[in-house]
Amino acid sequence: MWLFNRKGSSGFSSSSTAEEVTHGVDASGLTAIVTGASSGIGTETARVLALRGAHVIMGVRNMAAGRDVKEAIVKEIPLAKIDAMELDLSSLASVRKFASDFNSSGHPLNLLINNAGIMAPPFMLSKDNMELQFATNYLGHFLLANLLLDTMKKTARESNREGRVINVSSDFHRYPYPEGIRFDKINDQSGYKKFQAYGQSKLANVLHANELTRRFKEDGVNISSNSLHPGVIATNLFRHNTSLAEDNPIRVFLESAARLVLKNVQQGAATTCYVALNPQVKGISGEYFSGCNLTKASSMTKDAELAKKLWDFSMNLVK
Repeated sequence: MWLFNRKGSSGFSSSSTAEEVTHGVDASGLTAIVTGASSGIGTETARVLALRGAHVIMGVRNMAAGRDVKEAIVKEIPLAKIDAMELDLSSLASVRKFASDFNSSGHPLNLLINNAGIMAPPFMLSKDNMELQFATNYLGHFLLANLLLDTMKKTARESNREGRVINVSSDFHRYPYPEGIRFDKINDQSGYKKFQAYGQSKLANVLHANELTRRFKEDGVNISSNSLHPGVIATNLFRHNTSLAEDNPIRVFLESAARLVLKNVQQGAATTCYVALNPQVKGISGEYFSGCNLTKASSMTKDAELAKKLWDFSMNLVK
């Protein structure tokens, strides 16, 4: 039972599900990319978007898992329009190939949902020698968005429908390293703290969404960009915690208790689907959502100079 179900101004709450917040929405004619769609809230996001009629392209690292998800969704929703394409956000080469293949397909693009992520692994480097959380959670999505923007702008112009970029961040963005983004120490293993590094990557997600908003307004294009906290999902609790064995009574108890107060997958995907499809969000950009409602992000996310510095830093990294 979800204990925190107080409704906000949207009429929804942290206990609302993805199906509830998109009830009555007709997404037919929309094309969406959902990264990290082969598991967890990414799968549920893809399923609900397909349920509402959108053509969903799942960006997945594991194609076998992606095909299984596609088959399961089509079995439940026979008319679902859903495809899987290989995408490893920790590899800039993989991001470039995905974007090139998509752009050359001729598909329009209305929704880009940057959902994929990892949380608090031990220090590792990506294939491009970048700290893995920063690379996967942020930099890969930064490059992906940049490579798809022309297609999104063309779609928004020709369809006369608002495009939406959604960055799945986390309230952990409030707890990065003290300096926020460690521009000169991104790959510093000696100072690596896995949860602060996670917070850094999620802060970068919010700053990215806000800088996109500024650029969209400057260009006069009908595309919004927002970020969100999906909530803490019980199934992810021990993903990188190996200190307790799976059959340890303490771990079993904690995971059982967590399911009483943390979100299930249907609730975890709700804010993403709300920001992607709900008409209440039309025209809103540069904002942060949690529990299917507008909320305040940290003060650091409003630092326009930091957002621009991060953009320039990222552009140099992906060149």
